[in-house]
Amino acid sequence: MILVLGLILFLGIHSVSIFAEPWRNSMVSKLGEQPWKGLYSLASLVGFVLIIYGYGQARLDPTVIYTPPVWLRHVTMLLMLPVFPMIFAAYFPGKIKATLKHPMLVATKTWALAHLLANGTLADVLLFGGFLAWAVVDRISMKRRTQRAIPGAPPGKMNDAIAVIAGLAVYVVFVLWGHTWLIGVSPISR
Repeated sequence: MILVLGLILFLGIHSVSIFAEPWRNSMVSKLGEQPWKGLYSLASLVGFVLIIYGYGQARLDPTVIYTPPVWLRHVTMLLMLPVFPMIFAAYFPGKIKATLKHPMLVATKTWALAHLLANGTLADVLLFGGFLAWAVVDRISMKRRTQRAIPGAPPGKMNDAIAVIAGLAVYVVFVLWGHTWLIGVSPISR
């Protein structure tokens, strides 16, 4: 239940622009941009903490829905390779961002799908399936709503190289140490 509550809070606050953009805009007008961002960030943080805690608790007594074949872990590792570069590309606009339009959402969908391929507990389906569904709905909704600028570097010729090099470096660090440290599971020694 804690995981579900965290997902509702985190994905709910991230869905305000999808389902209630006029309300969001009126709240920004009433409160101001910075106070709105502060409340948004606080709700996101609380949701994120609940997701982490709830997912950790659910992993203690997992409900298995499906058991993926071992070889899908390799597919997951391969699918994860472009995820961090795409995240960086959202903030370092270049050809990658121009091609993908919304690289952060593409990264989220890729991350979620990759993890659904390698993990089959109820908690995994809720977590990764929830993020995948949200990212798909968010991307579809972007065709009908006003796009707000994402803070980041100005467009430049070196931005794609920065995104790829920094993203691959983070990927390597995450595979070798970060995933084990943050999640408690090594993606390479399972």
